[in-house]
Amino acid sequence: MKYLPLNPEIFIQNRKRFVDKMDKNSIAIFNSNDELPSNGDALHKFKQNSDLFWLTGIEQEDTMLVLFPDNPDAKYKEVLILTRPNELKEKWDGHRLRVHEARAISGIQTIVWLDVLDGLLQPWVHLADNIYLNSNENDRKSNLLAVRDYRYAEMMKQRYPLHHYKRSARILKDLRAIKSSLEVDVIQKAIDITDNTFRRLLKFIKPGVFEYEIEAEIYHSFLMQRSGGPAYGSILASGDRARTLHYVENNQECKDGELILMDFGAEYGNYAADLTRTVPVNGKFGRRQKTVYNACLHLHHYAASILKPGISIADYTEKVGDEATVIFQKIGLLRKSEVKNEDPENRAYRKYLYHGISHHLGLDVHDLGTKTEPIKAGMVFTVEPGIYIEEEKLGVRIENNFWITKSGNKDLMKNIPITVEEIEALMKK
Repeated sequence: MKYLPLNPEIFIQNRKRFVDKMDKNSIAIFNSNDELPSNGDALHKFKQNSDLFWLTGIEQEDTMLVLFPDNPDAKYKEVLILTRPNELKEKWDGHRLRVHEARAISGIQTIVWLDVLDGLLQPWVHLADNIYLNSNENDRKSNLLAVRDYRYAEMMKQRYPLHHYKRSARILKDLRAIKSSLEVDVIQKAIDITDNTFRRLLKFIKPGVFEYEIEAEIYHSFLMQRSGGPAYGSILASGDRARTLHYVENNQECKDGELILMDFGAEYGNYAADLTRTVPVNGKFGRRQKTVYNACLHLHHYAASILKPGISIADYTEKVGDEATVIFQKIGLLRKSEVKNEDPENRAYRKYLYHGISHHLGLDVHDLGTKTEPIKAGMVFTVEPGIYIEEEKLGVRIENNFWITKSGNKDLMKNIPITVEEIEALMKK
Protein backbone atom coordinates (compact mmCIF):
# COMPACT_ATOMS: atom_id res chain seq x y z
CA MET A 1 0.00 0.00 0.00
CA LYS A 2 1.14 3.54 -0.70
CA TYR A 3 -0.96 5.29 1.97
CA LEU A 4 0.14 5.72 5.56
CA PRO A 5 -1.34 3.24 8.09
CA LEU A 6 -4.96 3.95 8.98
CA ASN A 7 -6.23 4.11 12.53
CA PRO A 8 -7.20 0.50 13.45
CA GLU A 9 -9.99 1.92 15.58
CA ILE A 10 -11.90 2.38 12.30
CA PHE A 11 -12.12 -1.39 11.86
CA ILE A 12 -12.54 -2.18 15.55
CA GLN A 13 -15.59 0.10 15.64
CA ASN A 14 -16.95 -1.32 12.39
CA ARG A 15 -16.77 -4.90 13.66
CA LYS A 16 -18.54 -3.91 16.88
CA ARG A 17 -21.31 -2.23 14.89
CA PHE A 18 -21.78 -5.37 12.81
CA VAL A 19 -21.67 -7.77 15.76
CA ASP A 20 -24.30 -5.69 17.57
CA LYS A 21 -26.68 -6.37 14.67
CA MET A 22 -26.13 -10.15 14.59
CA ASP A 23 -28.74 -12.53 15.97
CA LYS A 24 -27.78 -14.46 19.09
CA ASN A 25 -25.67 -17.60 18.63
CA SER A 26 -24.65 -16.72 15.08
CA ILE A 27 -21.41 -16.94 13.14
CA ALA A 28 -20.48 -14.63 10.27
CA ILE A 29 -17.89 -15.48 7.62
CA PHE A 30 -16.35 -13.05 5.12
CA ASN A 31 -14.11 -13.75 2.14
CA SER A 32 -11.68 -11.67 0.12
CA ASN A 33 -12.24 -11.11 -3.57
CA ASP A 34 -10.88 -13.42 -6.23
CA GLU A 35 -7.66 -12.80 -8.05
CA LEU A 36 -8.97 -12.47 -11.61
CA PRO A 37 -7.06 -13.39 -14.79
CA SER A 38 -6.69 -10.85 -17.58
CA ASN A 39 -4.75 -12.28 -20.55
CA GLY A 40 -1.90 -14.76 -20.89
CA ASP A 41 -0.46 -15.44 -17.46
CA ALA A 42 -1.37 -11.99 -16.11
CA LEU A 43 -3.82 -11.04 -13.38
CA HIS A 44 -5.91 -7.92 -12.98
CA LYS A 45 -4.73 -5.67 -10.15
CA PHE A 46 -6.16 -7.13 -6.95
CA LYS A 47 -8.93 -5.14 -5.31
CA GLN A 48 -10.07 -6.22 -1.87
CA ASN A 49 -13.72 -6.95 -1.11
CA SER A 50 -15.03 -3.66 0.28
CA ASP A 51 -17.01 -5.34 3.07
CA LEU A 52 -14.00 -7.34 4.25
CA PHE A 53 -11.81 -4.25 4.14
CA TRP A 54 -14.45 -2.24 6.06
CA LEU A 55 -14.26 -4.85 8.82
CA THR A 56 -10.50 -5.53 8.88
CA GLY A 57 -8.43 -3.02 6.90
CA ILE A 58 -6.62 -5.96 5.27
CA GLU A 59 -5.89 -5.68 1.53
CA GLN A 60 -4.15 -9.04 1.04
CA GLU A 61 -5.67 -11.75 -1.17
CA ASP A 62 -6.95 -15.07 0.29
CA THR A 63 -8.03 -13.35 3.52
CA MET A 64 -11.07 -14.33 5.60
CA LEU A 65 -12.78 -13.06 8.73
CA VAL A 66 -14.87 -15.10 11.18
CA LEU A 67 -17.05 -13.34 13.77
CA PHE A 68 -18.63 -15.58 16.42
CA PRO A 69 -19.44 -13.38 19.43
CA ASP A 70 -21.09 -16.26 21.36
CA ASN A 71 -18.13 -18.61 20.95
CA PRO A 72 -17.55 -20.16 24.39
CA ASP A 73 -13.81 -19.85 23.78
CA ALA A 74 -13.23 -16.10 24.04
CA LYS A 75 -10.05 -16.37 22.00
CA TYR A 76 -12.08 -17.18 18.90
CA LYS A 77 -14.85 -14.60 19.08
CA GLU A 78 -13.17 -12.79 16.17
CA VAL A 79 -10.59 -14.46 13.96
CA LEU A 80 -8.60 -13.13 11.03
CA ILE A 81 -7.46 -15.77 8.55
CA LEU A 82 -4.43 -15.15 6.33
CA THR A 83 -2.48 -17.15 3.80
CA ARG A 84 0.69 -18.53 5.38
CA PRO A 85 3.82 -16.67 4.20
CA ASN A 86 5.74 -18.73 1.67
CA GLU A 87 9.40 -18.02 0.95
CA LEU A 88 9.23 -18.94 -2.74
CA LYS A 89 6.01 -17.00 -3.37
CA GLU A 90 7.44 -13.98 -1.63
CA LYS A 91 10.47 -14.07 -3.95
CA TRP A 92 8.09 -13.70 -6.88
CA ASP A 93 5.21 -11.61 -5.55
CA GLY A 94 6.53 -9.83 -2.49
CA HIS A 95 5.95 -9.69 1.24
CA ARG A 96 2.93 -11.29 2.91
CA LEU A 97 1.56 -10.15 6.26
CA ARG A 98 2.95 -11.55 9.50
CA VAL A 99 0.82 -11.93 12.60
CA HIS A 100 2.07 -8.77 14.31
CA GLU A 101 1.51 -6.71 11.16
CA ALA A 102 -2.06 -7.96 10.70
CA ARG A 103 -2.82 -7.22 14.35
CA ALA A 104 -1.55 -3.66 14.00
CA ILE A 105 -3.71 -3.02 10.91
CA SER A 106 -6.95 -4.68 12.02
CA GLY A 107 -6.90 -4.66 15.82
CA ILE A 108 -7.74 -8.40 15.72
CA GLN A 109 -5.63 -10.41 18.15
CA THR A 110 -6.36 -13.95 16.96
CA ILE A 111 -4.75 -14.70 13.60
CA VAL A 112 -4.80 -18.20 12.06
CA TRP A 113 -3.45 -19.49 8.77
CA LEU A 114 -5.80 -20.45 5.97
CA ASP A 115 -4.41 -23.99 5.69
CA VAL A 116 -5.59 -24.88 9.23
CA LEU A 117 -8.98 -23.15 9.13
CA ASP A 118 -11.15 -26.19 8.29
CA GLY A 119 -10.26 -27.99 11.51
CA LEU A 120 -11.24 -24.91 13.53
CA LEU A 121 -14.29 -23.75 11.60
CA GLN A 122 -16.31 -26.97 11.72
CA PRO A 123 -16.74 -27.11 15.53
CA TRP A 124 -17.55 -23.40 15.58
CA VAL A 125 -20.27 -23.87 12.99
CA HIS A 126 -21.67 -26.84 14.95
CA LEU A 127 -22.09 -24.55 17.96
CA ALA A 128 -23.96 -21.88 15.98
CA ASP A 129 -27.61 -21.79 14.94
CA ASN A 130 -27.26 -19.16 12.22
CA ILE A 131 -24.60 -18.53 9.59
CA TYR A 132 -24.20 -15.08 8.09
CA LEU A 133 -22.70 -15.17 4.59
CA ASN A 134 -21.87 -12.22 2.40
CA SER A 135 -22.81 -11.19 -1.14
CA ASN A 136 -22.60 -8.08 -3.31
CA GLU A 137 -25.97 -6.35 -2.94
CA ASN A 138 -25.00 -2.99 -4.42
CA ASP A 139 -28.08 -1.89 -6.38
CA ARG A 140 -25.89 -0.89 -9.31
CA LYS A 141 -24.23 -4.31 -9.63
CA SER A 142 -24.32 -5.62 -13.21
CA ASN A 143 -21.72 -8.43 -13.24
CA LEU A 144 -23.31 -11.87 -12.82
CA LEU A 145 -19.97 -13.70 -12.49
CA ALA A 146 -20.07 -16.34 -9.72
CA VAL A 147 -17.39 -14.79 -7.53
CA ARG A 148 -15.95 -16.25 -4.34
CA ASP A 149 -18.75 -15.08 -2.01
CA TYR A 150 -21.36 -16.96 -4.05
CA ARG A 151 -19.24 -20.07 -4.52
CA TYR A 152 -18.51 -20.14 -0.79
CA ALA A 153 -22.20 -19.82 0.04
CA GLU A 154 -23.02 -22.82 -2.13
CA MET A 155 -20.27 -24.87 -0.51
CA MET A 156 -21.43 -24.01 3.02
CA LYS A 157 -25.04 -24.87 2.25
CA GLN A 158 -23.99 -28.26 0.94
CA ARG A 159 -21.76 -28.95 3.94
CA TYR A 160 -24.17 -27.60 6.59
CA PRO A 161 -27.68 -27.86 5.08
CA LEU A 162 -29.66 -27.67 8.34
CA HIS A 163 -28.35 -24.34 9.57
CA HIS A 164 -30.28 -21.11 9.18
CA TYR A 165 -28.53 -18.83 6.70
CA LYS A 166 -28.66 -15.04 6.86
CA ARG A 167 -27.42 -12.17 4.65
CA SER A 168 -24.58 -10.07 5.98
CA ALA A 169 -25.18 -7.66 3.10
CA ARG A 170 -28.54 -6.67 4.56
CA ILE A 171 -26.79 -5.39 7.68
CA LEU A 172 -23.79 -3.93 5.88
CA LYS A 173 -25.92 -1.88 3.51
CA ASP A 174 -27.20 0.12 6.46
CA LEU A 175 -23.96 0.22 8.46
CA ARG A 176 -21.60 1.19 5.65
CA ALA A 177 -23.89 4.04 4.63
CA ILE A 178 -23.28 5.75 7.99
CA LYS A 179 -19.66 6.89 8.15
CA SER A 180 -17.83 7.35 11.42
CA SER A 181 -15.77 10.49 11.92
CA LEU A 182 -12.65 8.32 11.55
CA GLU A 183 -13.81 7.17 8.13
CA VAL A 184 -14.59 10.73 7.08
CA ASP A 185 -11.05 11.69 8.06
CA VAL A 186 -9.77 9.23 5.45
CA ILE A 187 -12.26 10.48 2.83
CA GLN A 188 -11.08 14.02 3.60
CA LYS A 189 -7.50 12.95 2.89
CA ALA A 190 -8.59 11.61 -0.51
CA ILE A 191 -10.39 14.93 -1.11
CA ASP A 192 -7.34 16.99 -0.13
CA ILE A 193 -5.22 15.05 -2.62
CA THR A 194 -7.88 15.69 -5.26
CA ASP A 195 -7.94 19.40 -4.36
CA ASN A 196 -4.17 19.72 -4.82
CA THR A 197 -4.43 17.92 -8.14
CA PHE A 198 -7.22 20.17 -9.43
CA ARG A 199 -5.20 23.27 -8.63
CA ARG A 200 -2.26 21.75 -10.50
CA LEU A 201 -4.48 21.13 -13.54
CA LEU A 202 -5.68 24.73 -13.65
CA LYS A 203 -2.08 25.76 -14.32
CA PHE A 204 -1.59 23.03 -16.92
CA ILE A 205 -4.69 23.23 -19.12
CA LYS A 206 -4.45 25.35 -22.27
CA PRO A 207 -5.49 25.11 -25.93
CA GLY A 208 -3.70 22.25 -27.69
CA VAL A 209 -3.38 20.01 -24.63
CA PHE A 210 -4.81 16.53 -25.12
CA GLU A 211 -7.26 14.98 -22.71
CA TYR A 212 -4.88 12.08 -22.04
CA GLU A 213 -2.15 14.53 -21.03
CA ILE A 214 -4.47 15.88 -18.35
CA GLU A 215 -5.20 12.32 -17.26
CA ALA A 216 -1.47 11.70 -16.96
CA GLU A 217 -1.11 14.78 -14.76
CA ILE A 218 -3.89 13.50 -12.52
CA TYR A 219 -2.29 10.08 -12.12
CA HIS A 220 1.13 11.60 -11.47
CA SER A 221 -0.21 14.00 -8.86
CA PHE A 222 -2.18 11.28 -7.08
CA LEU A 223 0.77 8.91 -6.81
CA MET A 224 3.06 11.70 -5.61
CA GLN A 225 0.65 12.24 -2.69
CA ARG A 226 0.52 8.57 -1.58
CA SER A 227 -2.78 7.85 -3.29
CA GLY A 228 -3.17 4.41 -4.82
CA GLY A 229 -4.44 6.14 -7.95
CA PRO A 230 -7.86 7.23 -9.25
CA ALA A 231 -10.86 5.95 -7.32
CA TYR A 232 -12.58 5.38 -10.70
CA GLY A 233 -11.87 5.98 -14.37
CA SER A 234 -11.21 9.69 -14.85
CA ILE A 235 -13.57 11.53 -17.22
CA LEU A 236 -11.82 14.29 -19.17
CA ALA A 237 -14.31 15.49 -21.75
CA SER A 238 -13.68 18.66 -23.70
CA GLY A 239 -16.20 20.29 -26.02
CA ASP A 240 -19.27 18.31 -27.01
CA ARG A 241 -17.88 15.14 -25.41
CA ALA A 242 -18.89 16.58 -22.04
CA ARG A 243 -22.47 15.50 -22.76
CA THR A 244 -21.38 11.83 -22.57
CA LEU A 245 -21.70 11.04 -18.87
CA HIS A 246 -19.16 8.23 -18.72
CA TYR A 247 -16.80 9.40 -21.45
CA VAL A 248 -13.55 7.47 -20.90
CA GLU A 249 -11.58 7.66 -24.17
CA ASN A 250 -9.78 10.83 -23.07
CA ASN A 251 -7.95 11.00 -26.41
CA GLN A 252 -8.96 14.29 -28.05
CA GLU A 253 -7.36 17.73 -28.26
CA CYS A 254 -8.72 20.47 -26.01
CA LYS A 255 -9.43 23.45 -28.24
CA ASP A 256 -9.57 27.20 -27.73
CA GLY A 257 -13.08 28.33 -26.81
CA GLU A 258 -14.18 24.95 -25.43
CA LEU A 259 -14.99 23.96 -21.88
CA ILE A 260 -13.57 20.75 -20.43
CA LEU A 261 -15.56 18.70 -17.93
CA MET A 262 -13.27 16.86 -15.52
CA ASP A 263 -14.73 14.17 -13.24
CA PHE A 264 -12.00 12.53 -11.15
CA GLY A 265 -11.12 11.65 -7.59
CA ALA A 266 -8.27 10.16 -5.63
CA GLU A 267 -8.39 6.94 -3.67
CA TYR A 268 -6.73 6.98 -0.27
CA GLY A 269 -6.83 4.09 2.16
CA ASN A 270 -9.36 2.52 -0.24
CA TYR A 271 -11.80 5.42 0.35
CA ALA A 272 -12.87 7.55 -2.61
CA ALA A 273 -13.15 11.22 -3.44
CA ASP A 274 -15.40 12.27 -6.34
CA LEU A 275 -14.95 15.75 -7.82
CA THR A 276 -16.32 17.33 -10.99
CA ARG A 277 -15.36 20.73 -12.31
CA THR A 278 -15.93 22.28 -15.73
CA VAL A 279 -13.36 24.88 -16.76
CA PRO A 280 -12.53 26.92 -19.89
CA VAL A 281 -9.65 25.50 -21.92
CA ASN A 282 -8.29 29.00 -22.61
CA GLY A 283 -8.79 30.16 -19.02
CA LYS A 284 -11.74 32.50 -19.70
CA PHE A 285 -15.45 31.61 -19.73
CA GLY A 286 -17.41 32.97 -22.67
CA ARG A 287 -20.62 34.89 -21.94
CA ARG A 288 -22.94 31.95 -22.64
CA GLN A 289 -20.59 29.49 -20.98
CA LYS A 290 -20.60 31.65 -17.85
CA THR A 291 -24.40 31.85 -17.88
CA VAL A 292 -24.78 28.08 -18.10
CA TYR A 293 -22.03 27.46 -15.55
CA ASN A 294 -23.59 29.82 -13.02
CA ALA A 295 -26.99 28.21 -13.59
CA CYS A 296 -25.44 24.84 -12.79
CA LEU A 297 -23.68 26.31 -9.74
CA HIS A 298 -27.02 27.68 -8.54
CA LEU A 299 -28.53 24.20 -8.81
CA HIS A 300 -25.52 22.78 -6.95
CA HIS A 301 -25.97 25.21 -4.06
CA TYR A 302 -29.74 24.66 -4.02
CA ALA A 303 -29.34 20.88 -3.90
CA ALA A 304 -26.81 21.16 -1.07
CA SER A 305 -29.18 23.41 0.88
CA ILE A 306 -31.93 20.76 1.01
CA LEU A 307 -29.72 17.68 1.48
CA LYS A 308 -30.52 17.10 5.14
CA PRO A 309 -31.61 14.24 7.41
CA GLY A 310 -35.22 13.22 6.87
CA ILE A 311 -35.58 13.91 3.15
CA SER A 312 -35.75 10.94 0.78
CA ILE A 313 -33.64 10.72 -2.37
CA ALA A 314 -36.86 10.70 -4.41
CA ASP A 315 -38.20 13.91 -2.83
CA TYR A 316 -34.78 15.53 -2.97
CA THR A 317 -34.43 14.75 -6.69
CA GLU A 318 -37.94 16.03 -7.38
CA LYS A 319 -37.24 19.33 -5.61
CA VAL A 320 -34.00 19.80 -7.55
CA GLY A 321 -35.98 19.06 -10.70
CA ASP A 322 -38.48 21.80 -9.77
CA GLU A 323 -35.63 24.28 -9.34
CA ALA A 324 -33.99 23.14 -12.58
CA THR A 325 -37.28 23.75 -14.40
CA VAL A 326 -37.28 27.38 -13.22
CA ILE A 327 -33.59 27.94 -13.99
CA PHE A 328 -33.76 26.31 -17.42
CA GLN A 329 -36.55 28.70 -18.42
CA LYS A 330 -34.46 31.66 -17.26
CA ILE A 331 -31.49 30.67 -19.43
CA GLY A 332 -33.64 29.95 -22.48
CA LEU A 333 -33.61 26.16 -22.53
CA LEU A 334 -37.31 25.56 -21.77
CA ARG A 335 -40.49 27.34 -22.82
CA LYS A 336 -43.46 27.71 -20.49
CA SER A 337 -45.56 25.60 -22.86
CA GLU A 338 -43.06 22.72 -22.62
CA VAL A 339 -43.27 22.81 -18.84
CA LYS A 340 -47.05 23.09 -18.84
CA ASN A 341 -47.43 20.05 -21.11
CA GLU A 342 -44.62 17.94 -19.68
CA ASP A 343 -44.96 14.21 -19.01
CA PRO A 344 -44.78 13.72 -15.22
CA GLU A 345 -42.81 10.51 -15.84
CA ASN A 346 -40.33 12.27 -18.11
CA ARG A 347 -40.24 15.88 -17.07
CA ALA A 348 -39.16 18.61 -19.48
CA TYR A 349 -35.98 19.48 -17.58
CA ARG A 350 -34.73 15.91 -18.16
CA LYS A 351 -33.76 16.88 -21.71
CA TYR A 352 -30.90 18.89 -20.23
CA LEU A 353 -30.28 17.08 -16.92
CA TYR A 354 -30.62 13.36 -17.48
CA HIS A 355 -28.92 11.80 -14.46
CA GLY A 356 -29.36 11.65 -10.69
CA ILE A 357 -28.18 14.47 -8.47
CA SER A 358 -26.46 12.49 -5.69
CA HIS A 359 -25.10 9.08 -4.76
CA HIS A 360 -23.55 7.54 -1.65
CA LEU A 361 -19.75 7.77 -1.41
CA GLY A 362 -17.27 5.76 0.64
CA LEU A 363 -15.13 2.70 0.01
CA ASP A 364 -16.87 2.44 -3.34
CA VAL A 365 -17.43 5.53 -5.43
CA HIS A 366 -21.06 4.40 -5.76
CA ASP A 367 -21.21 3.23 -2.19
CA LEU A 368 -23.78 1.14 -0.35
CA GLY A 369 -26.87 2.89 0.96
CA THR A 370 -30.61 2.96 0.57
CA LYS A 371 -32.41 4.97 -2.09
CA THR A 372 -35.86 4.59 -0.53
CA GLU A 373 -35.44 5.43 3.17
CA PRO A 374 -34.89 8.95 4.53
CA ILE A 375 -31.37 10.34 4.51
CA LYS A 376 -29.61 9.97 7.87
CA ALA A 377 -26.85 11.82 9.67
CA GLY A 378 -23.47 10.25 8.98
CA MET A 379 -24.07 9.48 5.31
CA VAL A 380 -21.70 10.90 2.69
CA PHE A 381 -23.18 12.02 -0.64
CA THR A 382 -22.07 13.64 -3.83
CA VAL A 383 -24.00 16.65 -5.09
CA GLU A 384 -23.56 16.83 -8.87
CA PRO A 385 -26.16 18.58 -11.02
CA GLY A 386 -25.31 19.07 -14.68
CA ILE A 387 -26.60 20.92 -17.74
CA TYR A 388 -26.08 19.29 -21.15
CA ILE A 389 -27.13 21.19 -24.27
CA GLU A 390 -26.91 19.24 -27.52
CA GLU A 391 -27.73 22.27 -29.70
CA GLU A 392 -24.82 24.22 -28.20
CA LYS A 393 -22.43 21.25 -27.96
CA LEU A 394 -21.97 22.14 -24.32
CA GLY A 395 -21.88 20.19 -21.08
CA VAL A 396 -21.37 21.46 -17.52
CA ARG A 397 -21.33 19.50 -14.28
CA ILE A 398 -20.26 20.62 -10.79
CA GLU A 399 -19.74 18.08 -8.00
CA ASN A 400 -18.73 18.24 -4.34
CA ASN A 401 -18.87 15.67 -1.53
CA PHE A 402 -21.01 16.27 1.58
CA TRP A 403 -21.13 14.60 5.00
CA ILE A 404 -24.65 14.68 6.42
CA THR A 405 -24.90 16.10 9.95
CA LYS A 406 -27.78 16.19 12.43
CA SER A 407 -28.76 19.70 11.35
CA GLY A 408 -27.69 19.74 7.69
CA ASN A 409 -24.44 18.84 6.01
CA LYS A 410 -20.74 19.65 5.83
CA ASP A 411 -19.15 20.38 2.45
CA LEU A 412 -15.95 18.32 2.50
CA MET A 413 -14.81 20.10 -0.68
CA LYS A 414 -15.51 23.64 0.49
CA ASN A 415 -11.87 24.64 -0.09
CA ILE A 416 -11.80 23.56 -3.73
CA PRO A 417 -12.25 26.48 -6.19
CA ILE A 418 -15.75 26.44 -7.65
CA THR A 419 -16.83 29.92 -8.84
CA VAL A 420 -16.13 31.39 -12.27
CA GLU A 421 -13.96 34.07 -10.67
CA GLU A 422 -11.89 31.60 -8.62
CA ILE A 423 -11.26 29.35 -11.59
CA GLU A 424 -10.35 32.15 -13.97
CA ALA A 425 -8.00 33.74 -11.42
CA LEU A 426 -6.09 30.50 -10.86
CA MET A 427 -5.90 29.72 -14.58
CA LYS A 428 -4.59 33.22 -15.25
CA LYS A 429 -1.72 32.61 -12.83
